[in-house]
Amino acid sequence: MSSNFTTTIVVDNSANEVFEAINNVRGWWSEEIEGTTDKLNEEWNYHYQDVHRCQMKIIELVPNQKVVWQVLDNYFSFTNNKEEWKGDTIVFEITETNSKTQLRVTQIGLTPENECYDICHNAWTTYIQKSLYSLITTGVGQPNSKDNPQTEDEKKLTANFTTTFFVNQNPTEVFAAITNVRGWWQGEIEGSTDKLHDEFTYQMADMHFSKQKVVELVPNEKLVWLVTESKLNFISDKTEWTGTKIVFEINSINNKTQVRFTHIGLVPSVECYGGCSGAWEQLIQKSLFSLITTGKGTKVFG
Repeated sequence: MSSNFTTTIVVDNSANEVFEAINNVRGWWSEEIEGTTDKLNEEWNYHYQDVHRCQMKIIELVPNQKVVWQVLDNYFSFTNNKEEWKGDTIVFEITETNSKTQLRVTQIGLTPENECYDICHNAWTTYIQKSLYSLITTGVGQPNSKDNPQTEDEKKLTANFTTTFFVNQNPTEVFAAITNVRGWWQGEIEGSTDKLHDEFTYQMADMHFSKQKVVELVPNEKLVWLVTESKLNFISDKTEWTGTKIVFEINSINNKTQVRFTHIGLVPSVECYGGCSGAWEQLIQKSLFSLITTGKGTKVFG
């Protein structure tokens, strides 16, 4: 039978200081936590972007000795079993030994058989060994927040898709090609695409529909579309693009023009990431590149 995840720290602080720090969950795990985290039978919620959500209940609270949370509900965006933590208990045990205080943290149910084990192991190690340790010993932890990931896995799971290329053409030519969306984005385009506040729709057979609004337009420098509506028929959450932003940035570097494309909100934790990032890579690196350099886009699908 595999062992549950566990990790231990030892500090010079008192058991009471360790106990207080554990219960200040916002101070070391996440600033986004909602609810009361320091009273028996209270329930509270953890939420990190669209990557991880869970609901906790404090089922044991022995001052200066022990804290136990039960995971009532859980959602992971990056595992097949989205509820993988559900039913687990997370145990904090405090003991005083030789003028020092030991904290042992165990998640009962988190074993190497879990799909999330590696990511969760790394995350807990970071939050206990670094953030909670820092909160106890210095009074300041290193919790995550909506725009402040603390672990390498969180950074990877929330990194927006981006791709870059260089061309010999000038920024004016590059900007003109980008706004000529019909010339490089393979599919049916309806509406105007080259003026601020323009709205246009994209349709690829019965697979993909989206509606974009031009929300920022700086000639020869930057173009931003807001996706106001989307329907991706090949994933369970068909509106996954809605609310995301598509950004084109143009810069002159060493007598060449750099094009940087970023889809803000298209991150590895969303269901469509693999297919959508692959499609963008083809469309930007091949079709848009070809339109800029030869005057004609390239068919990349079908």
